[in-house]
Amino acid sequence: MNEKLTDALYGLGWSAVKKLPEPVAVGLGQRIADVAWRRRGKGVLRLESNLARVLPDADAARLAAVSRAGMRSYMRYWMESFRLPTWSAERIRDGFTPEGLHHLEESLASGRGTVIALPHMGNYDLAGAWVTTRFGVGFTTVAERLKPETLYDRFVAYREGLGMEVLPHAGGSAFGTLARRLRSGGLVCLVADRDMSASGIEVTFFGEAAKMPAGPAMLAVQTGARLLPVTLWYDDSPVMKGRVHAPLEVPENGTRAEKAAVLTQRLADAFASGITDHPQDWHMLQRLWLADLARRDDEPTDKSSGTEKP
Repeated sequence: MNEKLTDALYGLGWSAVKKLPEPVAVGLGQRIADVAWRRRGKGVLRLESNLARVLPDADAARLAAVSRAGMRSYMRYWMESFRLPTWSAERIRDGFTPEGLHHLEESLASGRGTVIALPHMGNYDLAGAWVTTRFGVGFTTVAERLKPETLYDRFVAYREGLGMEVLPHAGGSAFGTLARRLRSGGLVCLVADRDMSASGIEVTFFGEAAKMPAGPAMLAVQTGARLLPVTLWYDDSPVMKGRVHAPLEVPENGTRAEKAAVLTQRLADAFASGITDHPQDWHMLQRLWLADLARRDDEPTDKSSGTEKP
């Protein structure tokens, strides 16, 4: 898609969708999702291929049903995101109910610094806005540099408006800034189920080899921060649900790299447990497993949106 057109469409979403009544926005998102699902484009086919790993015993009808629900969940993310800047503090606080919140409360009170790591599930922007509203603390995150640059600027402004400090993913300075924030007792939130660098750590994920970002584990190893996996999901209510998993402690023995590898595998296992329980809310419309990344010539023609959540 033309970069200027992409930027214009996102701009239209933030300017127009946020003005719609919530029931109208919900219905619009479901209709868009159903159209994209019926077109069987690249994003939908990749989603079903990924879900086949998550649900190895599912037949074609089951995979199709979960992928359709997955597209609806994915579009719910976008409809919420377009409208989130207009939500009141009360609406944000009422829009998310997490289990295991005591793990986060204890970590924030410890002063050690906290790394929250999430997969592409539910709406992590809403979860982040909830944290800043509920606890009155900001946090630092990173964002992939998008093209055109104006689109990247839109997402940075959007997230900064929700109380986040946003660092660009490109370049080597982000890690050092994140480490400084953690050493001062701060909070860092990172989406961490898909590696977009050359430094990912290989893990076993649903029985196959994949790579996940090294950042969350390396930050925990080098700064002593607590590492908390978080998984998110939707039900039939307007309120997103989630789980703050128990902290993953840094192993006592081994080199930094070995400790980070162990931590990243544990993180992958926590993600897998949440995705298994709520597969329709895992918005992974891109290649993830190494076996798929090695086959770059078999992608179908792109007929539907496969845009990743930045």
